[in-house]
Amino acid sequence: MTAEVLDKFSQLVTTALGLVAALAWNTAIQNLFDRIFGKAGAVLAGQFFYAILITLVVIFATIAVSRAAERAKKEEADQQTETEPG
Repeated sequence: MTAEVLDKFSQLVTTALGLVAALAWNTAIQNLFDRIFGKAGAVLAGQFFYAILITLVVIFATIAVSRAAERAKKEEADQQTETEPG
């Protein structure tokens, strides 16, 4: 039970820190868009462009991280199989 609680706690802390980083990047990117397009240029179309761009970046980053995690799990499982007496 303790290991499961620690695992969930670790996930929650990681998620919270990810949210903080995401909010920081969000502010930075919004300020960049304001600088490039000006305050008047930050109309609805610009906001949709920003949202679509960020969504695509998040999708590709999520896919890359998921694949890396799966590879790491597979390598770990392979190493455990090799070290088990058989």
